[in-house]
Amino acid sequence: MVRRPILATLGLTLFCALATLNVGGYRYGVQDQSFYIPSILQALDPTLYERDAPLLGAQGVYFIFDEAIASLLAATGLSLPTLFLMLFFASLALLAGSTAAAGWSLYRSRWAVAVLVLGLTLRHRISMTAVNTLEGYLHPRMLAFAVGVTALALFLRGRSWMALGVALAAVSLHPTIAAWFLLLLGVAVLVGDPEARRPLLRIGLALVPVALWLVVDRLGDRLVIMDDTWLALLAHKSYLFSTRWPISAWVANLGTAALLASIYLYRRRLALVSPRETGLVCGCGALLLFFLVTLPFVDMGLALAVQLQIGRIFWLIDLLALASLAWLVTAPEHWPVRVQSRQLARQMAVAVVLVATVARGTYVTFIEHPERPVIALHDTSDDWGRTMHWLTSTPSDTHVLADPAHAWRHGTSVRVAGQRDLFLEEVKDPALAIYSREIAQRVLDRVEDLGPFETLTATNATHLARKYDLDYLVTDRALGLPLAYRAGQFRVYRLQPFPAAVGSLVASLR
Repeated sequence: MVRRPILATLGLTLFCALATLNVGGYRYGVQDQSFYIPSILQALDPTLYERDAPLLGAQGVYFIFDEAIASLLAATGLSLPTLFLMLFFASLALLAGSTAAAGWSLYRSRWAVAVLVLGLTLRHRISMTAVNTLEGYLHPRMLAFAVGVTALALFLRGRSWMALGVALAAVSLHPTIAAWFLLLLGVAVLVGDPEARRPLLRIGLALVPVALWLVVDRLGDRLVIMDDTWLALLAHKSYLFSTRWPISAWVANLGTAALLASIYLYRRRLALVSPRETGLVCGCGALLLFFLVTLPFVDMGLALAVQLQIGRIFWLIDLLALASLAWLVTAPEHWPVRVQSRQLARQMAVAVVLVATVARGTYVTFIEHPERPVIALHDTSDDWGRTMHWLTSTPSDTHVLADPAHAWRHGTSVRVAGQRDLFLEEVKDPALAIYSREIAQRVLDRVEDLGPFETLTATNATHLARKYDLDYLVTDRALGLPLAYRAGQFRVYRLQPFPAAVGSLVASLR
């Protein structure tokens, strides 16, 4: 009995290590955290991001993740980078543990569970959905997914109502991911749990008016067709419009669903499936049907249908397809060909996946990205980090102009590392514009007014400063403007007249 907790701890540690290597190491303040971290910082200090509040609010209005993290920080006294690191590994551990529990409930095979959990570390992109099965940073989407898998494991263990409650709790982390788990589990309970069927139907019928009220009253402004201006900004985000997917994406995603269905039918023919497994497969079928039924609404540009990013239902299908494949490769007794040693075949299956994930993780972390540490927290040691640290000493209402591509070129956004309002960021700002036509117009106006950043002159920068009340320009080029700070290649130029910047200069001399 003592060995089980030890083995479980070793297994979770191995999973976290392999997952971290396969995503190229853990990093703080990157990619989608360009939105989440400023939202948390704003919850901690309402004087921050006054100009960017409409931009952050376009998506944040339906999230409570930022307020929850802010409260946790206040209660624990931890720093945000430390808390994010802890939650990152907690989400990986929860994902591994819940996946193992679900796999065991489905197949009762430690070999299948081993292949499933190890296979989960092989991070890959769900085609044309902008979703990776693992991320190299803390993302509420990953937390919500791990909680959703926990709900699946509870359902498979006969705890249908607890499973639905856990999936409902995931709404606080990421509403759309939680919604897909609720749809999957709702159908699964109806199909696989006869005792809960009637009560769930009654509850569902009772909640129909509430759902209609939520759609009309709370989401009514999103039941509009996106106009040309709005769509123009989203033109390069082809993953939002499933009807524009290349044939390869359709083959990959529908092929994953077909794999799941094929192995399920094979297991059914062998009389191996349980009612609850049938329920989960039917739930996946419901997700796929919902995706197909809503395609016309996405194609016509109905804002709510686009914003839901319904293609991400294939992430859930991908997980269950991986589970069924893990069973197949570790069940030589059900292969169409005879094998001399079934035990050796199972061991080989686990060994192949283990070697694959170790080799891939080693390559990604130490060869493809040798410049990255395995775990990177808030770094102020390089020129960009020192420049951002200097910006944090300026007044909280400071407005910064920087290269719109700076977040992916230098690793972190001005909003994250500098904690200041930003004129434009070319990756995250258009992504947030998905949720608001007004934000889309704001982004388009700023893109047009700025033009190519590489050709920005002192005269143009001064003109932008007057129009948008900009305080500083961060660039690696020499311009004829007053220099406020320099760190290596990066220069921070003052854009406001000297009297308006006295507060900033005093702050910089502290």
